[in-house]
Amino acid sequence: MEMGKRIKVAIYGVGPIGIKVAQFILERDCFDIVGAVDIDPEKVGKDLSEFTGFTHKKGVIIQKADDLLGKKDIDVVILTTSSSLSKVRQQILDIVKHKINIVSTCEELSYPWLTSPEIAKEIDESAKKFNVSVLGTGVNPGFLMDLLPLILTGVCQNVEYLKVERIQDASKRRIPFQQKVGIGITPEEFKKRVKEGTLRHVGLT
Repeated sequence: MEMGKRIKVAIYGVGPIGIKVAQFILERDCFDIVGAVDIDPEKVGKDLSEFTGFTHKKGVIIQKADDLLGKKDIDVVILTTSSSLSKVRQQILDIVKHKINIVSTCEELSYPWLTSPEIAKEIDESAKKFNVSVLGTGVNPGFLMDLLPLILTGVCQNVEYLKVERIQDASKRRIPFQQKVGIGITPEEFKKRVKEGTLRHVGLT
């Protein structure tokens, strides 16, 4: 990419995380948001500014993926739709075939070779075929409990022990997160999901 060129970005998933990412991007001079994607019929057709609060930056209409991909010049898609790699797999492959780079908040994409080697191989081969990059990153995993502790040890002469704990009040978090950790369900349903392995904080498992 040329020095000084503004990076053309599309937001894929206009939920709580996607909106926050868009707000940060709109405050940076090196990016241009040129598109937005969501499946919610209540959002499709509306201007992204209605959700970001940046009313002076209008003109980005939320569309369905098929109506945007391949029809606009996009450098990178910020994919914020799910924590589950199996759920975002097809979305990633569809984006990649249009020769668009991806940065995703999907926790299971941070290093998928351990938990989903077949999907990881499929994505890797497709990205190489179309000469694009696919990156899974974020606060957790990626920074808060990984990179940050390592950086803080840089001022230490010797490190004998390192322990990282994260404690949070999920009741103050976004609704999708609350649903993932089981807020609002019955004790019976909670136990059932624990047994099934479907109740979890994906970034910590």
